[in-house]
Amino acid sequence: MNQKELAVVVGSTGAMGTVITRRLAAAGLRVMAVARSVDALRSLVASTPGVQACVADISNDGAIEAIRAAIDAPVRMVVQGAGVTTAGGVLTAPTSAVVDAVNIKVGGMLRLVRAVDGHLGRGSRLVAIGGHYGFEPSAYAATAGVANAALANVVRQLSWAYGERGVTAHLVAPGPADTDRLRRVAADRGARTGNTAEAVLAEMRAESAIGAFTTVEQIAWAMAMLLAPEADALAGGTLFMDAGRRKGLP
Repeated sequence: MNQKELAVVVGSTGAMGTVITRRLAAAGLRVMAVARSVDALRSLVASTPGVQACVADISNDGAIEAIRAAIDAPVRMVVQGAGVTTAGGVLTAPTSAVVDAVNIKVGGMLRLVRAVDGHLGRGSRLVAIGGHYGFEPSAYAATAGVANAALANVVRQLSWAYGERGVTAHLVAPGPADTDRLRRVAADRGARTGNTAEAVLAEMRAESAIGAFTTVEQIAWAMAMLLAPEADALAGGTLFMDAGRRKGLP
């Protein structure tokens, strides 16, 4: 058995998850990359030393046993980074899409934590990636808003549930991340409003105090930072990485 500590990353083959996986591997962890696509996992493993694959669908309970069976070492960190589809605003999004988003984000986090529970120790980190719209509701982002708001509550509950064991839970809440997915969202929104994707992206940048999107590299940096012992002080909290978009207090 290889006892080198593990990081278990769900959503590891996406634009954000790939960078996070590589950053954690560079930090000295062995990374278990979890995703549904065998081909995408094979490519990630081939290109990144220190990464092993686990094929699992975090949207159903079968993922619990699939992940649990693949673990062969202490788990230092888990990252729930599975994304949800954009299905429109609160007036038009199918209710099934909202329910599916909560299942993937919240249900996925619970499945992930239950899969690794027996391998957690003092200093282990339970990390979920939420988002800006969970704290700044928007009429056009129903699935992300509802699911990420619920995720914040679950992270706080996990913090209390695991605190006695010295295991901490954290939510990382980026603003819109500079990815191909964001450009597809901008194109879809522009098509509905009669604007170009470039105009929509400019409007979204202007919502930031510094006129910027969050980058996937910045989000990966936050994951590595949470490995530090000092990050105990962030237990149960939300790390906002929205480039100054939030206006609400606290």
